[in-house]
Amino acid sequence: MDNTGKEKEAMQLMAEADKKVKASGSFLGGMFGGNHKVEDACEMYARAANMFKMAKNWSEAINCLNQAIDIYTDMGRFTIAAKHHITIAEIYESELVDIEKAIAHYEQAADYYKGEESNSSANKCLLKVGHYSAQLEQYQKAIEIYEQVAMSTMDNPLLKYNAKEYFFKASLCHFIVDELNAKLAIEKYEEMFPAFSDSRELKLLKKLLEAHEEQNSEAFTEAVKEFDSVSRLDQWLTTMLLRIKKTIQGDAGDLK
Repeated sequence: MDNTGKEKEAMQLMAEADKKVKASGSFLGGMFGGNHKVEDACEMYARAANMFKMAKNWSEAINCLNQAIDIYTDMGRFTIAAKHHITIAEIYESELVDIEKAIAHYEQAADYYKGEESNSSANKCLLKVGHYSAQLEQYQKAIEIYEQVAMSTMDNPLLKYNAKEYFFKASLCHFIVDELNAKLAIEKYEEMFPAFSDSRELKLLKKLLEAHEEQNSEAFTEAVKEFDSVSRLDQWLTTMLLRIKKTIQGDAGDLK
């Protein structure tokens, strides 16, 4: 089926879903299985959204998902509403490249998951928000999120290994804003989470702080290279480290 065929099928599904919603709102509809009709409509909206996605009609896919979200939230079914918010966030993230809107939908999904006490699902969404907030230079927001997620995982035997990564990311955001802030934050994280003290991430932070104090960009680069040779730096970490390095006077702005 080509894109036109998919769009046509999606439009038909939408029209049927709209009809079901209207019918459920009528007096007779309410008496004879109104809720059932509305649930059917939600499923149709979701199927229509998938067809629109296949046809790369992103705005209509988002429109269908928003229709389903409105109904699910009215019904108090916040977990499925959260899943649809994530789907919308992913469209904004990957297809429409509107990061501000992606953040807003990830935040809404996190709120709904928190309300349902699905903390690990909420944290996954919050980590996306932290990641993009830092990229957009909204460092304070990113710091709060990374600290919050780190604190919620550090007491969990299965997840506490991840806490050092989140404290590391929060420290880097602090460092970009202010070197003294970073020092104080790192001390606080060590007290809160002693396992952070022995981590390679903390050793790197201390070397970077020292290099920064001395305004020594070569020592900064060497410390980063040494860390990268064991644990590969991803794009986000590389970006943050470059932003810190650029605050060293006379720096060329790379990590080579």
